[in-house]
Amino acid sequence: MKNVIILLLLSISISSWGQEANLYIFKNLTNKVWKAEGNWEDGTTFKQEIIFEFDLDSTIVIAKSKGFTNKEQTEYGPRNHGIRKYDEITKVIHFWEFDVFGGVTEGVVKIYDKNIVYQYEYGDSLITDMWEYVDNTTYNFIIGNYKDGEWKQKYLQTKFKGSNIE
Repeated sequence: MKNVIILLLLSISISSWGQEANLYIFKNLTNKVWKAEGNWEDGTTFKQEIIFEFDLDSTIVIAKSKGFTNKEQTEYGPRNHGIRKYDEITKVIHFWEFDVFGGVTEGVVKIYDKNIVYQYEYGDSLITDMWEYVDNTTYNFIIGNYKDGEWKQKYLQTKFKGSNIE
């Protein structure tokens, strides 16, 4: 019986490690507050603050975002709550982003070297959010239409700067 328990605990540990290994790209984002400011293509202001953390024994990543919480962009506070999860069957990282307006955005996460690419449907368009790695505390952040390895249109281009959580 003791051997069965040890084997069970070992398999759970290996399974959890496997999940974290598949979500390794988010490791650099944890334990930091990521802040970005910029302007959308139409001139409106973009301002966001995100904290990432592993949860459920490192099988998911939680993203808690602050941003504008009204259409007039006069109120700033908790705006999104996101989940990233590796699917063992499809071998794909999926994400869900729930917002304060009652919406949910869902799609897939792709990894290119140290870059993190989110792709999702928005209306009739396939939208890409790219976290382009610069260094451990800086990512270029681009939202737009990305196809065949090039940007067809950019809706937003700014930088996320990370600082340690105190």
